[in-house]
Amino acid sequence: MTQDLWLNLPVRDLARSVAFYQAIGFERNPGPGNTDASASFVVGEKRIVLMLFVDDVFKRFVGTEVSDTSIGSEVLFSLGADSAAQVDELARRACEGGGSVFGEPGSAGGSMYGCGISDPDGHRWNVLFMGGQ
Repeated sequence: MTQDLWLNLPVRDLARSVAFYQAIGFERNPGPGNTDASASFVVGEKRIVLMLFVDDVFKRFVGTEVSDTSIGSEVLFSLGADSAAQVDELARRACEGGGSVFGEPGSAGGSMYGCGISDPDGHRWNVLFMGGQ
């Protein structure tokens, strides 16, 4: 059985992307995976690994072109939040870190509160609190 989940994203400006993910609270993953062309993070209590690769390196891995996030999304990641206040905080930090909000924080129906953020390269993330408002 597989032991880990690694998410790999292409980025145009590694330093800018590292700054964004640090701004929203992702933890740098020390050791292998941190080079001039890549950066490693761990996400959440389950410690999912997020790898950022400059576009040329990512293209070599996948054997195709990188998706143009200005006209489409290749994937939507979702992050669980502990409270509605944390959703609001992550939206604020995303903007301060060089990203943007594509879905303003608010009720998403029923007991869910969330928002949508994008990193500087246009990769989209949901931030969701499942316990109400």
